[in-house]
Amino acid sequence: MVDVQPKPSGARFVALGMLLSKLGGLVREMILARFFGVGPHADVFRSAMRAPNALQNLLGEQTLSAAFIPFYSRLLAEGRREEAGRFAGAVFGLLVAVVSVLVIAGVVLAPVIVSVLAAGFAGDAIEVAAGQRTVDRHALTVQAVRLVFPMTGFLVLSAWALGVLNSHRRFLLPYLSPLVWNASIVTALLWSAQGADLSAGSLGTDSPALDRWLLAACGGALVGGFLQFAVQLPLVLRLTRGLRISLSRQVEGVADALRAVGPALAGRGVVQLSIYVDMFLASWLADGALAAIGYAAMLINLPLAAFGMSVAAAELPELASAESERASQAISERIDRALRQSVLALAPSVAGYLVFGFLVSGLLFRGGGFTLEANLLVYAVLCAYTLGLLASATSRLLQNVFFALHDTRTPARIAGVRLAASALLGAGMMFALDEFAVREVFGLSGITQDLRLGAVGLGLAASGGAWCELALLRRALRRQLPAWRLPLRHIVGRLGLALALAVPALILWVLISSAPLILQALVVLPLYAGSYLGWAWWRQLPELRLWHSRLGR
Repeated sequence: MVDVQPKPSGARFVALGMLLSKLGGLVREMILARFFGVGPHADVFRSAMRAPNALQNLLGEQTLSAAFIPFYSRLLAEGRREEAGRFAGAVFGLLVAVVSVLVIAGVVLAPVIVSVLAAGFAGDAIEVAAGQRTVDRHALTVQAVRLVFPMTGFLVLSAWALGVLNSHRRFLLPYLSPLVWNASIVTALLWSAQGADLSAGSLGTDSPALDRWLLAACGGALVGGFLQFAVQLPLVLRLTRGLRISLSRQVEGVADALRAVGPALAGRGVVQLSIYVDMFLASWLADGALAAIGYAAMLINLPLAAFGMSVAAAELPELASAESERASQAISERIDRALRQSVLALAPSVAGYLVFGFLVSGLLFRGGGFTLEANLLVYAVLCAYTLGLLASATSRLLQNVFFALHDTRTPARIAGVRLAASALLGAGMMFALDEFAVREVFGLSGITQDLRLGAVGLGLAASGGAWCELALLRRALRRQLPAWRLPLRHIVGRLGLALALAVPALILWVLISSAPLILQALVVLPLYAGSYLGWAWWRQLPELRLWHSRLGR
């Protein structure tokens, strides 16, 4: 019989590490918003980071979770530490060889990469020459990509280190390590802009200073990538006493891992292709679309990482260890417990973003180049992506269940369906919504920036694709675990309750709507959070006790 009791330390440290890491990313976004607002330079930064991040995500955490952690965890569980060390060293050597070639290719082929990923930027030079545009986003993005692409290699190796540490149940450090990456970007940006006036309207979108600050931030990202890997390396070396770096495919487990890499890469490739499709489409929209999606994604990733992905990541090694005993009922119980724990925290996040997302984004980003119009656009995009938040979190957990069962093909195939659904919906909705200007829809006057709602269409399409993926994963998992049921009624009930508990805070917001934005946020948001937590405590929910046991010990 498999022990299905929760592992407090694992989930506690994953949740804490992910939350702090995402908060660090949020601070980075707050500073970027003040410098670049929702404009062409913010679009360039998103585009430049997407190219190397696509490679990082393709070879990084998700792929290694599927191909590395199950085999490495099994060797450790069998007490074969020397073999585990040789296996980890061989995987490391192969990763170094692959990413070295890809990084060099990325630097050389940067113009081609930008032309493919952000095809909508290609005509900027002509428009700049004709006086119709102030920034050539294509040329600037090429410079930025060449600067940040070497960062990819360090981040992939950082994901390898995360896989090693997670398998040893060391969760805090690997999920905290992105803090140094974010800190490096912020430090470089602030250092390059010493003494600059960042008040609203002080800089136009064509200011040479913005180009300089953008490239400084990219340089900080490169340094931060190295530091993110370096801070994990000492602990990895201490735990992997049998580590032997090699390029050998004959080491035990390597051939099996490589066979698992193919389907995992296909799955991650579909996800990255989905991101590429969104980016490709958004590059044809009005200035600010990519930036608005980026700010909204940061807010979505906060609860997703802290309350969804953290639970999924902590459960993977346990599920991988339990799989060998084929305890279907026990595994089903573990999945159900993890889902209910995630929903308890994610339901108020969904309701809070839908009702109070304007206050949240305004509190965090307003100021400097981030105007009221930008605030409204980001809120609209945030609402669109929020509709798929619960589905995305649940799908991540179910994907890890398939990985633990050594089935990487099913999630990859289903991810392909999600891509097709999202692309078809997005292509139709984004151009229709891009006809509507933010200032017209919200009745603003005296606005100089022409922001439009096309990005909202992409968000709605992404949410639709997320629910499609969840439905297919649910059906596929039922075939392998007949005893498992997705608690849909429970999920809907928690979400409805969270919306109901938002009503008192919403009434208060209406009553104090003439107060400064920061005061509105600091009064309304704590009232809502307190109402939900107070209800959960009053009802003595088992999910709350589980979070307390995992986070409080």
